[in-house]
Amino acid sequence: MLINVPERVVEDALRGMAAAHPELTVDVANRVVVRRDAPVANKVGLVSGGGSGHEPLHGGFVGPGMLDAACPGEVFTSPVPDQMLRAAAAVDSGEGVLFVVKNYTGDVLNFEMAAELAAEEGIRVETVVVRDDVALPAGEGAGRRGTGGTLFVERLAGAVAEAGAPLERVTEVAHRVADACRSFGVALAPCSTPARGGPTFDLPEGELELGIGIHGEPGRERRGMMTSGEIADATVDALVGDLRPDDPVLVLVNGMGATPLLELYGYASEVSRALAERSVVPARMLVGDYVTSLDMAGCSVTLCPVDEELLRLWETPVRTAALRWGA
Repeated sequence: MLINVPERVVEDALRGMAAAHPELTVDVANRVVVRRDAPVANKVGLVSGGGSGHEPLHGGFVGPGMLDAACPGEVFTSPVPDQMLRAAAAVDSGEGVLFVVKNYTGDVLNFEMAAELAAEEGIRVETVVVRDDVALPAGEGAGRRGTGGTLFVERLAGAVAEAGAPLERVTEVAHRVADACRSFGVALAPCSTPARGGPTFDLPEGELELGIGIHGEPGRERRGMMTSGEIADATVDALVGDLRPDDPVLVLVNGMGATPLLELYGYASEVSRALAERSVVPARMLVGDYVTSLDMAGCSVTLCPVDEELLRLWETPVRTAALRWGA
């Protein structure tokens, strides 16, 4: 591992982010990443966060057209309410703040507490919880995990916030996108955390895990190794049940941290083929490492049905460390 000591891995990464991105204000001691021009007058602030190890999520998505601030926790560990409150205070222009939260117990509880603390300080806060992982049943336990769909929520809610929409409108768009997104992940090899120094689960050579999470959790099913096309068929079949034929979708073909782009683009071609065979129309496709699991070899696919309005929002300018296009 390319680290000094496990205890400082997040701190060291934040120092590096500060050195590489002067357009961001990186508070290393308090672990908050904020766009340098925050708070932006007459604009709703967007705040997200979660355990480190999923880079570029979330700090890499701070900037115009996306998040106003992000709170990184320890590796695979929720940030604490004080971080979230500090972030909310840093980005609130008086128009309110939206928290975008992945559906993990620690994240949900800590963001709830932060929202209560913010209210005591006069900051209006709304919250949207992302539950897009179809590998888990929607109604069991804590429900579906938040994974790749978080990118679509942050981007589309960020776009409408950047346009000056009020908090109620930004929240409505975020909920609409969060409710529509569906994701499914596959691991070809487990990840290794800095503290553990080894794999988070055992996966024999020649086997893979279908339906993995982004915190090193094993999948819902183990199979012998499959071709890229076979994995694409299994993944798309798991995703399209809730979709109407001919619905245009945003497609995220996401690497889990250790899958070469050569393989990801090859896999993207198979996902495109599998979608076409099931009468699903990709409106736009994003390929790369966006919501990772440290050094896990594998991939995930996220689908988000869009109408003309959401597609227009997607194409508006965005300028973050990890996602940028337009003016």
